[in-house]
Amino acid sequence: MRNVLAFDYGASSGRAILGSFDGERLQLKEIHRFSNDPVMAGNRLYWDILRLYHEMKQGILKAHREVQGNISSIGIDTWGVDFGLLDKDDNLLGNPVHYRDPRTDGMIDEALKAVSRSQIYQDTGIAFQKFNTIYQLLSMVKHESGFLEKAETLLFIPDLLTFFLTGYKACEYTIASTSQMLLAGRATWAYDLLNELGIPVEILPDIIDTCSFTGTIQKSVQEELGVKDVPVIAVASHDTGSAVISVPLENSNDAYISSGTWSLLGMECEKPVINEKTMHLNYTNEGGINRTIRLLKNIMGLWIYQECRRAWKREGTIVSYDEMDALAEAAKPFQAFIDVDDESFYGPGNMPRKVIAYCEKTGQKAPSDMGSIVRLVMEGLALKYRSAVEGLEDIAGSEVPVLHIVGGGCKNMMLSRYTANVLNRPVTAGPIEATAIGNVMSQLIALKEVEDLQQAREIIKRSFPTEEYLPQDSEQWDEAYNRYKDVIVDSSF
Repeated sequence: MRNVLAFDYGASSGRAILGSFDGERLQLKEIHRFSNDPVMAGNRLYWDILRLYHEMKQGILKAHREVQGNISSIGIDTWGVDFGLLDKDDNLLGNPVHYRDPRTDGMIDEALKAVSRSQIYQDTGIAFQKFNTIYQLLSMVKHESGFLEKAETLLFIPDLLTFFLTGYKACEYTIASTSQMLLAGRATWAYDLLNELGIPVEILPDIIDTCSFTGTIQKSVQEELGVKDVPVIAVASHDTGSAVISVPLENSNDAYISSGTWSLLGMECEKPVINEKTMHLNYTNEGGINRTIRLLKNIMGLWIYQECRRAWKREGTIVSYDEMDALAEAAKPFQAFIDVDDESFYGPGNMPRKVIAYCEKTGQKAPSDMGSIVRLVMEGLALKYRSAVEGLEDIAGSEVPVLHIVGGGCKNMMLSRYTANVLNRPVTAGPIEATAIGNVMSQLIALKEVEDLQQAREIIKRSFPTEEYLPQDSEQWDEAYNRYKDVIVDSSF
């Protein structure tokens, strides 16, 4: 029995998951869970990176006790784009800034003053999102950041946590690809582009492939925790990169959604797809395991839904997600429509009020109760998924036969049903723990316990259940989709 330890950090929580593999099936056990709470200090929104590292050490301790020290390796995955800076003595220069911090407002326009949109996209193949690393760094350049002047090394969040644990400095390929700073499909920084924007390229470390060994837990950490020198492996350290490993693909044209705070909807390709169509529709070409490409659309996901619950809680109304869904199911369908990717929904705040304001701004009747707001949000997500699938089919020149939803969001049965209905095709949901499973499988491939990606997916299929949703009420959803396109200006069209 091989035991490996996966750390999966999301935008609101993190977990330590123990993966146990007997040669045929994989079992997972969550041994540590913790919240990931961004901190507003002054006018900046930060990640509390040292607390996240502390929680990692607690997870290692619990895993050590759980299996009497029989841990073969450790892997770390996190969200994309964000980073920490180290000085020449490897000291951390401040807390990493959160991707929702407003410092990147207007930075895409600033970049386009120096370099054309088509050049940036041709070089990188990455969709234009204001939170991309390239715009975070450009903001620091424009505001003469003292941290940037002192920086010796940039490390993305999983690479930074790996450095704390092992002392090893490098950037793993899948996480680096989220930055809009790599040459498309290559583990090479886009030096010419970065030089044109005045971004210091000397701070960028080597890029390593998924399933590379990065070293072992360094001695100071071993002594602190009372553990041995466990190897640390660079898994597909972008959480979506790990999640896609777990997708039970049956056909080359199948599409997936990695569903959580964000919804990443796309398909797996051998090479980047870069042309006028993908640039116009703002599809991205992120890296995957084995240098595959994740051709996908970044959609707002369950963020609006989660923020509504937080807002109601602040007002004193404690409601579970199940209760929210029950109220939504009882509400009248298709009362109004929102573009879930509208800029107004991007930042934290009173999300129910933002939903109401969007409806008022677009001349629609605003929802007046909790159930109507939740239903409107979930319908909006499903409708957005259809527009993204249609864009994907237009790009690929073929129909998507099945959509697979993986990750925590696939637990929401209402959204899975709505998605099957609006697409008028089957939707499979699961595995739920897709990111942790992909993290574990990357480690098992590196340890040569699993041969390759194909075998990994076969093991995943027999180890974890999925659920199929078949379309219903398709005519009603078709009519709603046509109204949706008439009512809102959707960036996908």
